Amino acid sequence: MNIRVKAFLFFLLCVAQAQSGFGKITLPSLVGDNMVLQQKAEVSIWGKAKAQTTVAVTPSWNNKKYTAQSSADGSWRLKVSTPAAGGPFTITLSDGESLVLNNILVGEVWVCSGQSNMSMPMIGYKNQPIKDSNAELLLANNPNIHLFSVRRAATRTTQEDCVGKWEVSSPKSARAFSAIGFEFGTILERSLHVPIGIIHSSWGGTPIEAWISEEGLKAFPHAKVIPPSDTTQVLPRNPASLYNGMIHPLLSYGIRGFLWYQGEANRNSYARYDSLMNVMITDWRARWGQGNSPFYYVQLAPYKYPENLNNSPYLREAQLRVMQQVPEVGMAVALDVGEENYIHPPNKSEISKRLAYLALAKTYGWEGLAHSGPVYEGMQVDGSKIQLTFSFAPNGLSTFGKELTDFEVAGDDRIFYPAQAEINAQGVVVSSPQVQNPVAARYAFKDWVVGSLYNVEGLPASSFRTDNWEK
Repeated sequence: MNIRVKAFLFFLLCVAQAQSGFGKITLPSLVGDNMVLQQKAEVSIWGKAKAQTTVAVTPSWNNKKYTAQSSADGSWRLKVSTPAAGGPFTITLSDGESLVLNNILVGEVWVCSGQSNMSMPMIGYKNQPIKDSNAELLLANNPNIHLFSVRRAATRTTQEDCVGKWEVSSPKSARAFSAIGFEFGTILERSLHVPIGIIHSSWGGTPIEAWISEEGLKAFPHAKVIPPSDTTQVLPRNPASLYNGMIHPLLSYGIRGFLWYQGEANRNSYARYDSLMNVMITDWRARWGQGNSPFYYVQLAPYKYPENLNNSPYLREAQLRVMQQVPEVGMAVALDVGEENYIHPPNKSEISKRLAYLALAKTYGWEGLAHSGPVYEGMQVDGSKIQLTFSFAPNGLSTFGKELTDFEVAGDDRIFYPAQAEINAQGVVVSSPQVQNPVAARYAFKDWVVGSLYNVEGLPASSFRTDNWEK
C-alpha cells in the first residue's frame, strides 16, 4: 500500500470519527449520573447534539417524552416537569443515539458559596480541625445525599460549563466536601426525609466583588473588571472572575436556594459591603430566574486579627443590615463559636445547624422553630442607665450560665467604657459608674469577643451598636 492510499484511508478514518463524535449527545458536568433535581419544578436539561436535529428526553418517573430542536451549533435546551421527591430514576436522551443517565434523585437542591470557611472540608485544614468530623463521617454513607463540587476557575469571560461531578455521599466523598454544605445537607435530609443535592462553589481568600457579575458591578467604580482583550493572568480576587467561572455555569440548574459564608476578605472595606451583598443577591436571583429564592448566610465569626484594626464588627454590622434590607434572607450568627487564634471556626456543626433552622422555619414552613437570635430593636435612656430592647426574643433572654459581658456605654464625649449589664423583663439594662449621662451603648463590638447574650431558644445575638458614629 503506497503512501497516498494510506493518507487517504487515514483521512476517511478521521472524518468518520469526527462525524461520530459530533452525533453523540454531550452534557454539561451538572447534568449526569447521580444528579439531584429540584422537586415539583420545571427544571432545565441541556447539552449538545447533532446540528438541526430533534433531541428527546424521557424521564422514568412519568415516561413522558420532552423534545427540543438543536441549533446550528448543536446546542439544545428543554424543560422537564419533576414530581414530588423520590428516586432513584433514569433519564433517557436520544438524537438517534441513546444516552441513559442513572441514579437520578428528585428532592431539594442548594448552592453553597463563599470563601475559605465555606471551602473548609470535613477533614479540616492542616492543623485546623473540624469539630467531631470523624463522628459526622460515621453517618456519611447516605444514598439520599448527593454532592457536587465546582473546580476552582477564575476566568475573564462567562463560562457555560464547569468541572465537577455528582457523587453519592460516603465518608470518602464527604471528607473532601465543604463541611458547612455537607452538615447542612445532612440535617435537611434527616428533617425533611427527601433526597438532598448540595452544589459547592467557593474559593478561600476571595472578596465578594469576585462573585458578582460584571453587570452587577457597574454601580461600584472601585471594582474594575478585566476586559476580555487583556492578556494578564486572571486572579481569584479580580472582580467578576469567580462569577464568570464558578457561578455562571450553574445558572440553568434548578435549585431551592443559596448558602453564603464570606466576609473576611472585605472586612477592611466594610462601608460598602452591604451594598455589594445586596446587589449580588439580587443579581443571582434574577439570573436564576426563580424569584426571591431563599438566601441564608453566616455572619463573620470573632477572631483576633493580627493587624488589630477592629474592623470586623463594622463588617458584621453591614451583614446585619442585609438581613434587615433584603427580602427572603436570613443570617446565622457565629458570635459565640469563633476562635481567638484560628480564622476558621472548627465548630461548623453549630453554624450548619443555625443555617438549617433558617431553612426549615422560613423556607419549609416549620412552625414553632426559632431561627434567629435576638436583634437589637431600640433603646431608652433612664438617668444613668440605658434600657435595650430586642426582637426575636418573645420568651426573653439568657446567658445560659455565662457572665453577661462585652457591653459598653458612652456619653457625649463618645468615649466608651465597660458597662454592667443585666437581663430584665424588657431586655438588657446597661450602665457604667464612669458615664453618668449615657447616650449610646455597644455589645461585642470588637474583633475578638465571645458572645454571651442569647434568646431562651439558645440562639446568640449579633454584635451591635446604638450609635452611628464614624470609626
